[in-house]
Amino acid sequence: MDVLERIGEQVKSHAVVIYMKGTPQFPQCGFSMRASAALKECEVPFAYVNVLQDPEIFENLPRFADWPTFPQIYIDGELVGGCDITLELHASGDLKSMMERAAAKAEPEAD
Repeated sequence: MDVLERIGEQVKSHAVVIYMKGTPQFPQCGFSMRASAALKECEVPFAYVNVLQDPEIFENLPRFADWPTFPQIYIDGELVGGCDITLELHASGDLKSMMERAAAKAEPEAD
């Protein structure tokens, strides 16, 4: 599978995903640390990809959505942005509601 297809699958298969340097438990840069902390504070499960452990994604993710920096946060298959935008959305309360809506859409419906 081509790396851009792989990224597309990751973005589609997770309600919320952050591409970051490091992990939410051990971020490797300040921007990734602040963005993942904002996601954690929303108390909605999210996925992460450590771009430092996947050089192919590190090199190609900026081409995927034409966003040059890390972290990159995707909610409901759409690029939300990086650290600054995520922090603004968190401060306004919009981040939590966006994450909750995406998570609710991703849950399988009960029979």
